[in-house]
Amino acid sequence: MPDPARIVSLEPAATVTLRELGVADRLVGVTAHCRGELDDAGDPTVLGGWLDPDLDRLDDLDPDLVCTGDALQAEVRDAVRDRGIAVHHTTADTLDSVIEGFAALGRAVGCPDAGERLAERSRNRLRRVRERVPEDDRPTIYCEEWSDPPMAAGNWVPEAVATAGGRYPFVDPGERSRPVDGSEVAAADPDHAVLHVCGHGERVDPATIADREWAADPTVHVVDDSLLNQPSPTLIDGVERLADLLH
Repeated sequence: MPDPARIVSLEPAATVTLRELGVADRLVGVTAHCRGELDDAGDPTVLGGWLDPDLDRLDDLDPDLVCTGDALQAEVRDAVRDRGIAVHHTTADTLDSVIEGFAALGRAVGCPDAGERLAERSRNRLRRVRERVPEDDRPTIYCEEWSDPPMAAGNWVPEAVATAGGRYPFVDPGERSRPVDGSEVAAADPDHAVLHVCGHGERVDPATIADREWAADPTVHVVDDSLLNQPSPTLIDGVERLADLLH
């Protein structure tokens, strides 16, 4: 089977990974959430949102492969497959599965060597972070990916915090994000709070936590949500950023 020449990415993490694999020039369609990740890599058609892409316009693009991801896009994935279009769907809930996804996407687009190289570079960067953070000084961290209601970040974020040299008592690695209340946060007594609210970039007021009058007084950091919420190579940047903030 020939390598896919016409690719549509309906998932921002896939778009970033395709860019890092060097095949962004094959993209003929993306979502509105992906367009900013492409710089000058052509002018793919924007097909709407992440959960509600225009599938009739997708048909018109005649793609060889459509990239989707996450359980939240399962219905989109199935709808695309029902139209007879090949789909590469990625699900990840841990750091290892995120990195394995880079190699899998490389194979799907006919660039297995590039995928393996990207995965290996990512593992090496995480190893270097682990080597440079102290073992005996691990501050407690609260990471919030949604603020109404407050939700402690899950999936790969607990491992990201551990790799960056912190303690994260709110969610176990691989588990989904979950709501928390002020008493639970106060009981954990976090040294730092990291706000990486989905869809907000860095446009979050750090006073968000202070305004709740929780009985906790962490140092608050606002981090672009793509650095911690997106299972793409950007997540490795996020782990490095966390290590810089904590140490």
